[in-house]
Amino acid sequence: MKILKNIIVDGKHQKPIITDVFYKENHQPKKVVIFCHGYKGFKDWGAWNLMAKAFANADFFFIKFNFSHNGGTVEQPIDFPDLEAFGNNNYTKELDDLESVMNWISTNSDFKNEANTNKIFLIGHSRAGGIVLLKSNEDIRVKKVITLAGVCDFGKRSSTIGDLEQWKKNGVKYVANGRTKQNMPHFIQFYEDFKQNKERLNIQKATENLEIPHLIIHGDDDTSVFINEAENLKKWNPESEYKIIKNANHVFNVSHPWQQEMLSKEMDEVVVTCVDFLG
Repeated sequence: MKILKNIIVDGKHQKPIITDVFYKENHQPKKVVIFCHGYKGFKDWGAWNLMAKAFANADFFFIKFNFSHNGGTVEQPIDFPDLEAFGNNNYTKELDDLESVMNWISTNSDFKNEANTNKIFLIGHSRAGGIVLLKSNEDIRVKKVITLAGVCDFGKRSSTIGDLEQWKKNGVKYVANGRTKQNMPHFIQFYEDFKQNKERLNIQKATENLEIPHLIIHGDDDTSVFINEAENLKKWNPESEYKIIKNANHVFNVSHPWQQEMLSKEMDEVVVTCVDFLG
């Protein structure tokens, strides 16, 4: 298996998009899977590397990346050394970053014998479930989309983290990261960007308009994004496939760091379900 880590992809927002690719080097063009991490996430979190290997072993060309403003850096792509960048992240930047990654793989001659860019599939975890649904509705290059523990509404998240008037007054609010013990800043631009792009960022509308296959996967023990959000996505797109993973939490019972050599039973079920859907 060929694994290339921390490739720098240029984006639109003055910060690099740090990217990994996993594939079997067999000179057979493979379907492309692009995975997007969620809020307070990063491409090397938990068992994402094991998941990437599983997709590559199933003969996909698998790409995962850090959003340009996720808080990681080229030197330290794991965790959040750049809180200034984190505070300046927003949904439209993430949509732009995903487009930049799609453009990069679509025009990269290095992989022309390995990646079939006529078949690009998107997977988004948590907040990125919304991102991949929006992008799938915007970009005809996306042929299938999967949401893992995906959110169904950005509006309530953009305006209800704390007191909106206090946020406007201070220009910043903080969210504690229980694992790293950092206070993660959100500058008011996050809210302003959402308001300016409210129509574009309407996940319900994008889901209702989808004309490609959509797989919804959610754990029934998810306390971060409740399962009713998955039920909403299914209601808005009745043609979608819907899979509940029993006894699975928001990250399908893996954690960071993940020291084991195998996926959790629940995450393995996720991967098998995805591979079957994308096959």
